Amino acid sequence: MKFSHKLSDALHILAYVQIYAGGDLSSAAIAASVEANQSMVRQMMSKLVKAGLLNSQPGKVAVTLAKSPENITLLDVYLAVEDNHNLLHIDDKTNPLCIVGGNIQDTLNDVYAAIQRDTEASMAKHTLAEIIADILVRQDAKTMR
Repeated sequence: MKFSHKLSDALHILAYVQIYAGGDLSSAAIAASVEANQSMVRQMMSKLVKAGLLNSQPGKVAVTLAKSPENITLLDVYLAVEDNHNLLHIDDKTNPLCIVGGNIQDTLNDVYAAIQRDTEASMAKHTLAEIIADILVRQDAKTMR
């Protein structure tokens, strides 16, 4: 199973933009922090701009958050960057002549939909501000050692 890092990478980018505001916000600098290539960072930033979470000016290294971190939820970021918004996926190739194979998809669709709703409601309660605050607290603790 392949896992998507899009949400964590997008949160990383947004936190970087806020924490390093006024500093080097080039895709090269951000890519070095994410440990990804600049192209991926630019694509992710483009999605964040389209979703109204980032502001940028073509041809300039002038990126800023489009909203305050308190007003950007994990759900906002998730919906902006994940291509398939479904967390769980059903195997659609089961034997319809079997009691389990003929019914498992509908059963799991209902259960997975409930899980999706619960997860999205939880994601809507957490903000970029919380993420940034925790990053800074952890950094302060490291520098005090």
